[in-house]
Amino acid sequence: MSATPDRKARLTPQDIRARKGAVPIVCLTAYTTPVARQVDQACDLVLVGDSVGMVLHGLPSTLGVTMEMMVMHGQAVARGLDHACMVVDMPFGSYEESPAQAFRNAARLMAETGCHAVKLEGGRHMAQTVAFLVERGIPVMGHVGLTPQAVNALGGYKVQGRGDDGERILADAVALAAAGAFSVVLEKIPAELGARITQEIAIPTIGIGAGADCDGQVLVIDDVLGLFTDFRPKFVKRYAELGRDSEAAVAAYAADVRARRFPDPDHSFSAQGSRA
Repeated sequence: MSATPDRKARLTPQDIRARKGAVPIVCLTAYTTPVARQVDQACDLVLVGDSVGMVLHGLPSTLGVTMEMMVMHGQAVARGLDHACMVVDMPFGSYEESPAQAFRNAARLMAETGCHAVKLEGGRHMAQTVAFLVERGIPVMGHVGLTPQAVNALGGYKVQGRGDDGERILADAVALAAAGAFSVVLEKIPAELGARITQEIAIPTIGIGAGADCDGQVLVIDDVLGLFTDFRPKFVKRYAELGRDSEAAVAAYAADVRARRFPDPDHSFSAQGSRA
């Protein structure tokens, strides 16, 4: 009998694509090795999102994220994964110029991080690029609806796809599926539109603020854990309040240090003690 529990088999983009209409796909972001280890066995997909720029680096948007940042965080996450399919975001400016530019940077991400796929934002105007990458052996996850890299063009982080604008987003998703994407993220759109797109395309939809009828869901891990005490978007459900707990822990530590309660004898060494 094995001394350790059996671990799940490693998932691939092909496995994720085959989950269309089946058990919902679970996806979370990760940016570091310890967090990757925590989410690995529960998740089907782990996304190294360019949200790392805002979450860990304090940037005001994702626009300042670089290839070097994505490579570094991708390498860190890869060290913590044994099961989940790993996808890395292509940062702003690394793929929009041409399919050839996109291939060079996607190939670098895959070679240097070991990821299974890349994600890029945009609909019909990116379909040619998606097809170019897929034809050359690079699995691609699409992303339509609210596309954070286009926040300036969209006028902010607003809900997309209301009214007649829903037809645009549907057409974008259809184009990405036809181009060979293995899945597509639907961000911040009406739940009814998320359900319609899910029904009309043959690849899995991964929702973030797109309703429960998508083929899967993704959230930023720091939002799920409540690490930000002042950030509560409507589409996020917090499953913990670690930010509040961390603030309390730091305050307790500071009080103990100032009162000379820490370190106490249990956390100090004596001249006659062991070498440990």
